[in-house]
Amino acid sequence: MNADTDIAIVGGGPVGAALALALCGNGGSGNSGLRVTVLEARAERASDPRPIALSHGSRLLLERLGAWRGLNPTVISNIHVSQRGAFGRVVMNAADAGVPALGYVVDYNHIFLALADAIRSNECDYREGVRATALHHDGGVRRVDYTRDGAAATLTARVVVVADGGDIEGLAPPKITDYAQHALTARVSTTLPHKNVAYERFTKDGPLALLPFGDEMALVWTLTPARAEALKDADLKTFCAALREAFGGRLGDFKTVAQRACYPLSLRYAPQTSMPGVVTIGNAAQTLHPVAGQGFNLGLRDAWELAQALRTIRVQALSDNGILRQYRASRRIDRGATLAATHGLVRLFSNDFFPLNAMRGAGMTLLGCVAPARNFLARRMIFGVRG
Repeated sequence: MNADTDIAIVGGGPVGAALALALCGNGGSGNSGLRVTVLEARAERASDPRPIALSHGSRLLLERLGAWRGLNPTVISNIHVSQRGAFGRVVMNAADAGVPALGYVVDYNHIFLALADAIRSNECDYREGVRATALHHDGGVRRVDYTRDGAAATLTARVVVVADGGDIEGLAPPKITDYAQHALTARVSTTLPHKNVAYERFTKDGPLALLPFGDEMALVWTLTPARAEALKDADLKTFCAALREAFGGRLGDFKTVAQRACYPLSLRYAPQTSMPGVVTIGNAAQTLHPVAGQGFNLGLRDAWELAQALRTIRVQALSDNGILRQYRASRRIDRGATLAATHGLVRLFSNDFFPLNAMRGAGMTLLGCVAPARNFLARRMIFGVRG
């Protein structure tokens, strides 16, 4: 049965766009010859200044795709990990890990626009303002029902990749763990320079991350929902005093705060779809707690590995579900280990029980003193389980 396109990608955010570019762009291994159609719900280039922490491994992938230039990243040269009210710390250094940087902080909007512009300039059908509503399996093809400008339409494809979250009929619902926490995000300025150091500080409410972002710091602060909402609307003096009390004085005083926002935190884990020819990646496959900044980097590895798998087979064989089973199997360890690590960190450190504090402190002190173990951890954060 003929199909309108070979690969339909539902979701044109950075992960879906990276997959499209890996298949039909000039970067990496060149054009695969596959027909690729991207369905993106956003119809306008709305500004989205959220900071994204990219690992050095993600930078290498974006360079292969030709989408790194122009992102204007802020380098993370060191990562300082500590816990409030207890001893123990770990400091990871780029030079010790054998990389030029442990990571980079960029605007989400910059990544989105860079990748969207790149796939528009290549042989890719990029459709904006399109919202997928349902998936169906019709013989040898998959059908995507969608709406655009209020009108219903259909696209048939040999393979459908769902790259963004959202309710789509035909996909199994994700398993959800509610952390009963909110993330409070903002940009803050400090009296002391950050010197390209990123901080992860564990408190009784959850982790508090400060990332170098230009001359300022990007804040991701895990709190109880009530406290997060209260601080989102608090006056400058109250907010800065609370942040200083939680973080400490390593950066001096906090002077300004801008772009405050709150959102609830949960672990969303999509079971492998049983529909032949359909696969989930990125946020559609997993949405992680922001601790350690692993979510987007895992999604980008999903996109790259799937593109390499799809490029190895003939167009006529795309309808064979075997290649997708192999892809899922190849991603199981990296995906499972990253989910387990982030979930475990949240559970381990969101507890102010004194004996547990002491045990965590002893473990962090030991890790901080053993360079091979510390660098092994750093490379796993940078490159995933293949680091």
